[in-house]
Amino acid sequence: MTTLEEKLAMRKAAIEGRPFGPGSKTEHEGKTMTGAQAVIASLEAEGVDTLFGYPGGQAIKIYDALYDSKKIHHVLTRHEQGATHMADGYARATGKVGVVLVTSGPGATNTVTGIATAYMDSVPLVVITGQVTRGVIGTDAFQESDIVGITMPVVKHSFLLQSTDDLTRTFREAFYIASTGRPGPVLIDIPSDLSSAEMVFHYPDKISLPSYRPTYKGNAKQVRQAVACIQESKRPLIYAGGGIVTSHACSELTELAERMQIPVVTSLMGKGAMRCSNPLNLGPVGMHGSKYANMAVTECDLLIAVGARFSDRVTGKVDEFAPHAKIIHIDIDPAEIGKIIDPAVPIVGDAKVVLGAINDRLEKTEAQPVGTEWVKTVCEWRERWPLYTEDFEDFPGMIAPEVVLSHLSDKLDPEASIVTTEVGQHQMWAHQNIHREHARTFLSSGGLGTMGFGFPAAIGAKIGCPEDEVVCIAGDGSFQMNSQEMATAAINKVGVKVLIMDNRALGMVHQWQRLFYNERYSFTELDANPDFVKLADAYGWQAARISKPEEIDGALDAMLSAEGPYLLDVQIPIDQTVYPMVAPGAPIDDIIGALDVTLGGVRVSEKGFGPKKGGE
Repeated sequence: MTTLEEKLAMRKAAIEGRPFGPGSKTEHEGKTMTGAQAVIASLEAEGVDTLFGYPGGQAIKIYDALYDSKKIHHVLTRHEQGATHMADGYARATGKVGVVLVTSGPGATNTVTGIATAYMDSVPLVVITGQVTRGVIGTDAFQESDIVGITMPVVKHSFLLQSTDDLTRTFREAFYIASTGRPGPVLIDIPSDLSSAEMVFHYPDKISLPSYRPTYKGNAKQVRQAVACIQESKRPLIYAGGGIVTSHACSELTELAERMQIPVVTSLMGKGAMRCSNPLNLGPVGMHGSKYANMAVTECDLLIAVGARFSDRVTGKVDEFAPHAKIIHIDIDPAEIGKIIDPAVPIVGDAKVVLGAINDRLEKTEAQPVGTEWVKTVCEWRERWPLYTEDFEDFPGMIAPEVVLSHLSDKLDPEASIVTTEVGQHQMWAHQNIHREHARTFLSSGGLGTMGFGFPAAIGAKIGCPEDEVVCIAGDGSFQMNSQEMATAAINKVGVKVLIMDNRALGMVHQWQRLFYNERYSFTELDANPDFVKLADAYGWQAARISKPEEIDGALDAMLSAEGPYLLDVQIPIDQTVYPMVAPGAPIDDIIGALDVTLGGVRVSEKGFGPKKGGE
C-alpha cells in the first residue's frame, strides 16, 4: 500500500507543478514516435502504474502502443463503467490519480456515470477517450459522440486534443488539474488520426496555468477570527468531511479536537478522518446518523465545518440546522463557502494547512480546553441512545444486518483492511457499524449515490493496495449493476470479498414506501434474483449463503480466510429498516427509530412510528 509519506509527497509535487514518479526525463525524451506512443510515454512520465480500460476501434492505436509498455499494468474490465469505478476505487484507496482508457461513442458514454461519481466526491481521475478522426467530427460518424460536451457538467476540466504539438502538455496539465486544489476528474478526448501522427516526445517539467491557482493558505485574519470563536465557545463541535481525507489532515484534525476537547461528527465521505476508537469521535451525522451526533449539532454553539459541503443528507431542514451555532467553514473550493449556509467565519484553503495554522495559534496563545463539560454531556447522550445493541432484535431468529457488520468490523484488521460499499440500506448499516481507524479505508459513493460503484471500486482498491483485505458491502440490487466484473476479479486473481445483504428488494426505496407511501411497494421487490452462489461459481469464485444468526461468525471467518475472490450471500428480512432515520425535509433532531436504553431498549420516534420493543 502507498505509504502516508508517499501520498504527501505526491500531493506536494502536484501542488508545486512537478511530476511525481519516474519524472518527466524518461528514456523516451527526444525520441520520434507516434501520438499513441506519446500517450503511453506521458502516462509513464506521470508515474502511472495501473490503467483500467476497454479497447475499441478509435482507441486501437493507443492500445497497440500500450502492448509495448513494461511499466503500466492494464486491467481489462467487462464494462467501461466498471473501469471508471475501478479507477475511482484505486484513487480513493491510494491517493494517486486513477486512469481510464476507452474508445469513442458508447465506450466513452459508458464512463459518464463513473465520471459523475468521482466528480461529486472530489476524486482525481484522468479519463482518456478515443475519438473519430478530426476530419469527420460533427458528421455523426460511426461511434462518434461529443463526449466533451456530454461530460462538461461533471468534469473538473476537459480537453479535445487538436494537435500532437499539444499532447504532452495536455497530459501534464490534466494530471495537475485532477490532483490539485479540490480534486476531480479530467477528460482527454483524442481523435484517432492524431494517434498515428508522428511527433518528437518532450514531457514538460512544469506548467503555467495563470487562471488556475488554488488557494492553500487560509487568510490570516480569518484564522485569527476562527481561533477567537473557538476560545469563546462552550459547546464547540467539528463537522469533518471528505476534504480532511483528501488533504491528509487527519492528524491536524485530531490535534485540534484533543487540544480543545471538541467532539467530532463525520459525513459519509469523512469516515476515517478521525480514529473511530477516539472517544471524541461521535461518528455519522445526518439522515442516518446517531441521535447523539445529531443532538450535538443541534445544541452546539460553534460548528467548525472542515472539508464538508453541508449536503442535504447531513443538514436535513436547513433552516433548523445547528440553530444555536456560529459557523466556521473551511474549504479549498470557494464555491462551497456560503452555498448552503452562510458562515460567520469563511476560510478558503487546504484543510491541512488551515487546521495547522489554527493549531499553531492555539499553541502560541496557550489556549485551554473549552469543551470538557460539553464532552461529558455528549458522552452521556451516546450511552443513552446507542446506534444498536445486540440484545435488541427487530426480527427474532433472523439475521440482523447490524450484527453481521459489527462482527465483520471486529474481525477486520484496522491497520490492513479497506471496506467499500454499494448504495442503499447496506451502505448506511456499514457507515454505522464498520469502525475505521484510518482515512482511505472506507470507500463509498456519497454525492451521486451510485448503485454499482462499490464492487468495481473494491477491485480497484485491492489492485492499488494488494496487501490489504478488501471487502465490499453490497445489496442484492446494487451488486447486479456491475456483477459482470466478477470475471475481472477472477481473471486477474484479485482476492476481493463481497458480502451481499440480500433482502430481495431495493431496500432503501422499499423502506421509504413502507414509512411514507402507505406500503405501496411500486416495483421495489426483486422476486427474480439469481442464485448468487451459483453465479459466483460460474465466474470461478468461492461462495456461501447464510440465513440464521448462529451461522454469522463461521461464515465471516470462512470468507476472510479464503484465498481468492469470495461471495457471501447474507439473507435478511425484506422489512428490515435502517434506523435511526430523519424523515425527508425534517430537522436532524427529529429522529425516527433511535434506541433509548433508559426506556429499556425501545425504538422511539417523535413522529408516531413507535415506540417499538425488540421482537414486536
